[in-house]
Amino acid sequence: MNPNVSTPAGAPAVLDPMTLPVDDNVNAYTFCVELKGNQWFLQKGKMIAYYGRIDFNGIGHGRLDRLVRTSFHSPLHASDWVVADGQGKMLLADRAFDVNSYDLEDGNLTIRSGNLLAFQPTLALKQSIVPGFLTLIGTGKFVAASNGPVVFMEPPIRVDPQALVGWADCPSPCHHYDHGYLTGVIGGVRALTGIGGTSGEEHQFEFVGAGTVLLQSTEALMPEQASGEVPQQAGVPGGRGAPGQPGQQSGVPRLPGQLGDLQRRFGL
Repeated sequence: MNPNVSTPAGAPAVLDPMTLPVDDNVNAYTFCVELKGNQWFLQKGKMIAYYGRIDFNGIGHGRLDRLVRTSFHSPLHASDWVVADGQGKMLLADRAFDVNSYDLEDGNLTIRSGNLLAFQPTLALKQSIVPGFLTLIGTGKFVAASNGPVVFMEPPIRVDPQALVGWADCPSPCHHYDHGYLTGVIGGVRALTGIGGTSGEEHQFEFVGAGTVLLQSTEALMPEQASGEVPQQAGVPGGRGAPGQPGQQSGVPRLPGQLGDLQRRFGL
């Protein structure tokens, strides 16, 4: 709860534009961005509410092309992002996952694409050579979600791929396989029966050199969801199953502008 809001004992705090924080967490699951004629890059589907006059412009469309040319360099993800521009306060969240902001100072951070919610245009977004990840370069603030609190680790370290959120100022990881584990009893059973999959005990990402590795405190990945589309569910206008709304039918070709789904096909 916001400490500046006084409420009767046991009553929830009711926030307004004056009592919302500025570029800070409202709680563990919600972040507030203040716009004063500036812009933020925002992943579609992560804004839950806003006060004021804020416009949302698609990447590659509208009057902010110059900003996109200098700060957004990931064509595979262009359809999943917008630029928020205007005056007001905007609330960001992602399905009740933990949300936090981080500050980069002349830094280089690579993060799982599904975990990145928003970032300031003073940072440049680029596609990582590691599928399913994006790289932020420069100085500025970004907002990211995680399945549980994030812990920061120093290399050298080997990490379960499902627990990895990202890494900063260190070389990209390499794959490490525990051949002793794979060729032991469990590996023999898998070879004979095909039962079982690779776990974090068998396969890890190995980081070496200076830098910081960001881990979420669970091995369960945040489930991916298509962004920028009408949810196919009852009660949503245009969604499948909504009364009087047929929704998108199966077998209908996808539009070229929905290329953002490609990253999910090749993500880790």
